[in-house]
Amino acid sequence: MDINNGTQVSEFILLGFSDDPKVQIGLFSTFTVTYMITVIGNLLLVILTWYDAALTTPMYVFLCNLSLMDLCFSTVTVPKMLSNFLAKKKSISFVGCFVQLYFFHFIGSAECFLLTIMSFDRYVAICCPLRYMQVMSRHVCFCLASASWISGFLFSFGHTSMTVTLSYCGPNQVNHFFCDIPPLLQLSCSDVHSTTLEIFIFGGMVAGGSFLLTLTSYICIITAILKIKSASGRQKTFSTCAAHLIVVSIFFSTILFMYLRPKSSYSMDQDKVLSVLYNVLTPLLNPMIYSFRNNEVKVALKKCIRIGLLHKYPR
Repeated sequence: MDINNGTQVSEFILLGFSDDPKVQIGLFSTFTVTYMITVIGNLLLVILTWYDAALTTPMYVFLCNLSLMDLCFSTVTVPKMLSNFLAKKKSISFVGCFVQLYFFHFIGSAECFLLTIMSFDRYVAICCPLRYMQVMSRHVCFCLASASWISGFLFSFGHTSMTVTLSYCGPNQVNHFFCDIPPLLQLSCSDVHSTTLEIFIFGGMVAGGSFLLTLTSYICIITAILKIKSASGRQKTFSTCAAHLIVVSIFFSTILFMYLRPKSSYSMDQDKVLSVLYNVLTPLLNPMIYSFRNNEVKVALKKCIRIGLLHKYPR
């Protein structure tokens, strides 16, 4: 794949959110704190999962992968966005732009697949509890988690290949805070009709298909919860699933709206806000909602802190 074929542009300018220095400083502070909390929360969950033998069940294997994806997902776009808040020239090289685009769609699509797998895991755990360990064996979990990463890799390769082979003759100002397909298509000198259609079809198959499968799993889960005779049991199970469903809904709804709506309705300012939801907010919320509300994670965290204190202050 020759990324310089028919290309005159050597770099892109990321316009970001605002040119006002005061606004940029405020956004820099807000997103820096958010990114630090995201990194600490997700990294901590990955460490706890590897450290504590009690967190080796299928659910925590998937949660560990989700935290790793969220960590990578934020890191692909947020550090560059933060540096641009303080930079006079908010540029990114042509190669760097498409590397960012590739990894953004790689991790994003892999997370779509993983969230679908996690919803199936919860379906088996709640609807078929006696067969759970048989269906979700260690080997099956490893294969499913690996499949989500591999599928994301292949899907992103196709999307990036279709976008990078277009010609970019100028202008080179990307009306976004990172390199993404919609704003880049607006800058291309090529005929993007067929490319837009292909991206729409493949994106719809991945994001739409994953969302429908996830929604189906949660409908079955909610149906099973309503059959639980104990009111406290229904409330406990439903509160966990409701939190999961909120995060899944934010993630999928923003992606579906971003990439599967007609080109005529595109609004870059609107897209920036939506991008913040799944680029910044979702990776921040995932460890809190999926993990740190669970007693097993709380116990593992207390154990880790206690051992750390014993090493630092031995008796």
